[in-house]
Amino acid sequence: MADVTGGFGVDSFFFSEKFKDIHHFELNNSLSNIAKHNFNTFNINNVTCFPEDGLKRLTKSYYDVIYADPSRRHQNKGKVFFLKDCEPNIPENLELLFKHCNTILIKTSPMLDITVGLKELQYVSELHIVAVNNEVKELLWLLDKNKEYRPKVKTINFSKSTNEEFEFDLNETCATTLALPSTYLYVPNSAIMKSGAFDLLSEKFQIDKLHKHTHLYTSTKLINFPGRRFKINQVIPYHKREIKEFLKNKKANVATRNFPENVAFLSKKWKIKDGGSDYLFFTTLENKKKVILGCTKV
Repeated sequence: MADVTGGFGVDSFFFSEKFKDIHHFELNNSLSNIAKHNFNTFNINNVTCFPEDGLKRLTKSYYDVIYADPSRRHQNKGKVFFLKDCEPNIPENLELLFKHCNTILIKTSPMLDITVGLKELQYVSELHIVAVNNEVKELLWLLDKNKEYRPKVKTINFSKSTNEEFEFDLNETCATTLALPSTYLYVPNSAIMKSGAFDLLSEKFQIDKLHKHTHLYTSTKLINFPGRRFKINQVIPYHKREIKEFLKNKKANVATRNFPENVAFLSKKWKIKDGGSDYLFFTTLENKKKVILGCTKV
């Protein structure tokens, strides 16, 4: 395996547990020496460090996998979000990379738009969306020159208690059902939200969406779900009279989904104290009515 953006060697360190030999390329000579020292200190004997430009050095070898984590800071443009603006420019060098391997693994920022990434990269066979404690940390793009262009998206959310996984084919179609709030409410984890698989959840888990653009789901029976689950205790119409009485001296965790006002504005407007065991979802239903869903976790 070749790591063409070696840096301090953290990724190469973990790859060394899975690959027989790792070539660590780092253009900065001092950084390459630090990585080499660290590998020696930890008795990692299957990583060889090269203080060279990895893209130029590839001409001498063929690898099972080439890995890159392009720098998201450009010398002239500052912080960037498009792959073509990162260093090195992976889209521009794809053909070069594939001359020296059949499989490429790219790690990118979670800020990268998936549609944009698919356009910039070719031969994407899998996209892994990785979240930790419901915060998306990175996107991993697996490119395979010998596979058809039908990417599989795999999402995972690591937490202390469990790992939530959900996967689907990017071109998969589905039938979404809409309904008014029932007994339980489901909120997808951040990895699924990043994937955009909102309609698929309805069909895969046999649950209903509250609105086409409201990515909240409901069911009469409690199910296992890759995200948070709540019991719906109240459905309050968003009318001043009902709201004023319901929110009087209220302490709750406030969230919005497909709603015209944000959390900070609503909390201040209705004098809601943050915290406690109650959850308030300000949202829009499939009948276009705005409501507050009063919930507790299950």
